Amino acid sequence: MASESDLRPDLLLESEERFAGRLLRLTVDLVRVGNGVEAQREVVHHQGGVGIVAVTEDGEVLLVRQYRHPAGELLWEIPAGGREPGESVLETARRELAEETGYGAEAWLGVGATFLAPGYSTELLWYFRATGLTPVAGHEPDPDEALQARLFPPRELAELVRAGQMRDAKTLAGLALAGILRLE
Repeated sequence: MASESDLRPDLLLESEERFAGRLLRLTVDLVRVGNGVEAQREVVHHQGGVGIVAVTEDGEVLLVRQYRHPAGELLWEIPAGGREPGESVLETARRELAEETGYGAEAWLGVGATFLAPGYSTELLWYFRATGLTPVAGHEPDPDEALQARLFPPRELAELVRAGQMRDAKTLAGLALAGILRLE
């Protein structure tokens, strides 16, 4: 087990980019860990994104359903998306909510941020609770997204989790951080 003095940032010795795409890039890094041992780390670099917990005045939660190719499943999720260069996290949240659901919100509250997979990825997701929902015109999902939006009463969220229809980490974390998901 590591001692307290071993728990410090890794020292990056070298980094080799192996892939660069539209969404992410992959490097293989050689690092020296706190106890002096050299180790190789495969790192997925991602610009980060947002997750939006959109709640109506009646307490219903707006979710989107879409097929996720890597998971091979249709999943119910909170609206979410990646940041564009130069865009603030709040700007991203406003844009993604409108694009994915056709709604805007009057009030936005930041409720936290999580690394989605810190063992191999830099992706940090910021979460917002959005209230005062109103329809907005002229917004459509990205051309490569097929989405279904629906409102759910909070009691049905636990049922979706138990049925395996809502099981991505961003959605579970966002609903928990917003104080909505209870699995009692």
